[in-house]
Amino acid sequence: MFDTQRVRLAAAMEERGAWPADSPWVRQAMQAYPRHAFAPAVVWSWDGDAYVPVDRDRDEERWGAEVYGGPDDASVTQVTDGVATSSLSCEAIVADMLDALILEPGHRALELGAGQGRNAALMAWRTGPDLVTSVETDEGLAVGTARRLAALGASVRVQVGNGDVGFADRAPYERVMSTYAVDDVPWAWVEQTSPGGRIVTPWGLLGHVALTVADDGKSATGWMQGLAAFMASRNTASRRAWDQVRGDDEPDDERPCPTGLLRVHRDANLLFALRVALPDVQIITRASDDGRVKAWLHDGVASWAGIAGAGCQGGPRRLLDEAESAVEWWQGLGEPSLYDFGLRVTGPGEQYVWCRDPEDGPCR
Repeated sequence: MFDTQRVRLAAAMEERGAWPADSPWVRQAMQAYPRHAFAPAVVWSWDGDAYVPVDRDRDEERWGAEVYGGPDDASVTQVTDGVATSSLSCEAIVADMLDALILEPGHRALELGAGQGRNAALMAWRTGPDLVTSVETDEGLAVGTARRLAALGASVRVQVGNGDVGFADRAPYERVMSTYAVDDVPWAWVEQTSPGGRIVTPWGLLGHVALTVADDGKSATGWMQGLAAFMASRNTASRRAWDQVRGDDEPDDERPCPTGLLRVHRDANLLFALRVALPDVQIITRASDDGRVKAWLHDGVASWAGIAGAGCQGGPRRLLDEAESAVEWWQGLGEPSLYDFGLRVTGPGEQYVWCRDPEDGPCR
């Protein structure tokens, strides 16, 4: 069952070069634990206005298509009050993050955000039995996931709790991975990781990072690994959506858009640099049918900017101005790639982004 969809997705990963050459075990594990084995009977599809259910028993073909989309397609597995609250992450990012983890047999590993359990199963396939602990804040989800993992023969301990505080009872860990995004890397993760151990986590609104804990355990430093957008920690304050921030008021300011900013749709390095410079600003880009770049920026509170040929902005902050300044800053650095940036965590709530050399300190 679902063999055609599985083969198609694997081939798309191959064509993209998304299977990690340095971690061949990742592909083997993902074949051993296919996506559909972890998907509930009902998954959710976005119809442009809301999430709608797709029931396997009623439409198996469509359900399979939702579960086995392209390499960059996640499968939403839980919706709460109209908001997606759990998913099977897209295949390319799962492979990329597991590759970045540098997981080895015998490693004790901690996962934050069990979800449907697939990532934990993949980790356990590599480490061996009873070495992976997965923390899930949603008790109902955790119970079902623990049962699923046991039925599939994956020896993982699923613990109900707040992932931001880790799970000290089984520490220290050689490897820690989060499957939800954090703006600030919780210090508990560093404390519970052995010196020389590795932490991989999505970082804020965009990107994921791999950190190595220092020999003295007093810091963790590492490079950005790529672009990724993950659901945020449930401890993150809720943000207003674009249409709520934009409202119906006329723009406070309209003018031609700076040429440099128009590159944001096709330049992932610029997009990441804007994320570094404006960490609380969400940016959505798209090319219109006539080839013009469209972009929407907002801070989740009260300020917004839009680009569609010309630029406009409103609210107490001038996000178009801030974005223009950020582009100039990035260009002044020589237009570094996202892989030139890294993160250092030095204590509770203490972290900074660096560019090219962590010893140079904060890059902005």
